[in-house]
Amino acid sequence: MSIWISIIVAGIINYFSRLASVLLIKPERLNESTKKILGYVPSAVFPAIIFPSVFLNETNAIVYINDPKIIGFIVAIIIGYITKNIISTIISGLISYWIVIFIF
Repeated sequence: MSIWISIIVAGIINYFSRLASVLLIKPERLNESTKKILGYVPSAVFPAIIFPSVFLNETNAIVYINDPKIIGFIVAIIIGYITKNIISTIISGLISYWIVIFIF
């Protein structure tokens, strides 16, 4: 029975992560080159690419909150929400990830 609960929970998480990318990204705020690039990527595929690389390690186990990937992801989400700029979001996430890796 627990396997069915796991499947249902994974489906719900998957559904809401894909729904969030559709509802939260406003096309009028993106510049033309970003719209052109994202036009080739369905919004359902984007979370499927990003979330496993952030939340799973090399052995496909869920990472802890103190993992550098999670910290970089959180910083990128915050900066992206504040600035609404894709380039600053990517750069801030990468820089915070590198700082955590190299300093700590």
